[in-house]
Amino acid sequence: MNIKDFIVKLEEEFEDLQVNTLVANDVLQEKFTWDSINALIFLAHVNVEYDVEITAEELIKSITVQDLYDLVEAKVQKKA
Repeated sequence: MNIKDFIVKLEEEFEDLQVNTLVANDVLQEKFTWDSINALIFLAHVNVEYDVEITAEELIKSITVQDLYDLVEAKVQKKA
């Protein structure tokens, strides 16, 4: 997994996001509606796509796209 692939999948998952608009240092709340429903969608997406689970607490600490990527990548690496 790399950050570019992660961003593409993130953009595909959420209707609010336009394709090829996100970059790693984007603040999530500035780019789209980051509410409880989208958080649940993201948690489910991560579980299905990467076969890892992240907690709501971990998710709340993620401010940027890079933070989300780092969180998921760490879980994937730990599982490997």
